[in-house]
Amino acid sequence: MTLSPPDNLARENAYLRLRNGQLQDDVTALKAEVERLRQIVERLHGRTPLKPPNPLSGGQQP
Repeated sequence: MTLSPPDNLARENAYLRLRNGQLQDDVTALKAEVERLRQIVERLHGRTPLKPPNPLSGGQQP
């Protein structure tokens, strides 16, 4: 393995930081799209989102 000059390391570090930010933005956008599509499917099929049982009501759904 050869040692890179500091400029190459700085350039590579800057590129990796930029790419990491882009990928995080992509993940955020995909999560939003998944949620949007889930809501469309629920609307089309007339389903309401499942709510966890309320422990104060004995676990029964209202």
